[in-house]
Amino acid sequence: MSELLELINVVKENSGQEPIKQISDEMNLQDDIGFSSFELAELTVRIESVFGIDVFEDEIVYTIGEIRNKLKLESNG
Repeated sequence: MSELLELINVVKENSGQEPIKQISDEMNLQDDIGFSSFELAELTVRIESVFGIDVFEDEIVYTIGEIRNKLKLESNG
């Protein structure tokens, strides 16, 4: 899950936000991480570029856990 954390921090830094040290499945992308709709769109593009999967293709995802499930990533940090 460290690749996902890196992508999240790239988006946060691009928008002038402080990076975060860790993520958990329960974290909400907007409420806990602080992403706007624009930042979610950037994250989607970056995830698709790295993993080849559009996590928002079928439905809106709200949490790290939902992204991890779509990418089939282990939740080990």
